[in-house]
Amino acid sequence: MNNEKNQVQIELSAEVAEGIYSNLAIISHSSSEFVIDFVRLMPGIPKAPVKSRIILTPEHAKRLMFAIEENILKYEKQFGTIRTNDDSAAIPPFMAPGGQA
Repeated sequence: MNNEKNQVQIELSAEVAEGIYSNLAIISHSSSEFVIDFVRLMPGIPKAPVKSRIILTPEHAKRLMFAIEENILKYEKQFGTIRTNDDSAAIPPFMAPGGQA
């Protein structure tokens, strides 16, 4: 079997490569999809815009969860434990209002 036929070439445009800063993710779901809204909260500004929305199948959401977990473990092995600030309970970094899309 030729591996070159099975490879996918991924293109990254300059605009997407810049990335989008987010300090809040709102995760909701239905029976067929997970929706992750990435939001940017700014001090003193009452409105927080959704900067990006990602829609995933449940299977891909679970794969993403495992991939993030694996990468956090690798990060912490190299750089040390990631601390979370318990004082930020008023605005958690990830929340699922109602859990429905």
